[in-house]
Amino acid sequence: MSIHPTAIIEEGVQLGAGCVVQAHAIVRKHSVLGDGVVVHPFAVVGGDPQYLKFDPATASGVRVGAGTVIREHVTINRSIHAGKETVVGARCFLMANSHVGHDSVVADDVVLANNVMLAGHVTVGRHTFLGGGAGFHQFCRIGEGVIVSGLARIAQDIPPFAMAAERNEIIGLNLIGLKRRGFDRAAIGEIKDAFRTVYFTPGNIREVAAAALAAGTFQTTQARDFLTFFTEGKRGFARARREAMAGDGDAG
Repeated sequence: MSIHPTAIIEEGVQLGAGCVVQAHAIVRKHSVLGDGVVVHPFAVVGGDPQYLKFDPATASGVRVGAGTVIREHVTINRSIHAGKETVVGARCFLMANSHVGHDSVVADDVVLANNVMLAGHVTVGRHTFLGGGAGFHQFCRIGEGVIVSGLARIAQDIPPFAMAAERNEIIGLNLIGLKRRGFDRAAIGEIKDAFRTVYFTPGNIREVAAAALAAGTFQTTQARDFLTFFTEGKRGFARARREAMAGDGDAG
């Protein structure tokens, strides 16, 4: 473990083996950092949430998984609820100036590029990449294996394995990401079919996805996870850009 003399570690903090807290970084009370987490200069882990009604006496925290790298000026705010945590998973890479709002849950192996902004209560699935300067509205769900372009404005849910850009636009499937992760032909084929089913079938998108699940046509876990995503959540769903709709959902 390595803690620079100018770093600030408050009471109740738990640091795993091999953690590095560099110069002028701040780890606030009740934060838990897993093994090998690196906190770069001027980052603040566990700061008070940006919530006007928040009581600073609330006992809440942040939990960061093993091997995650937190670069310069990153801010991760603690939960607004007593006994709850904002969570960042293992092996994540939070680039400079990115922000994780209170009560957000970021899964394992996620990259937040420079200046990414996650509002409160955002969830991000594993193996997802969020491009620089992208902003995410509170309570949005970002599925597994998603890639979001830089400067995107996201106020609706993005389904697993999709590519998103601009303002709530789905521009296809993240096929390169799927192949790099070793997904087999059967899984990729069914994800494509599920994408077409959801976005090409007229009607309520939740009902279309639920009907496809109930029909039992899709057998792979990945395709069923894609469809299940549309049966959950409280926000609306990003819709496919016209070019993606005209093709077969294979962009990427």
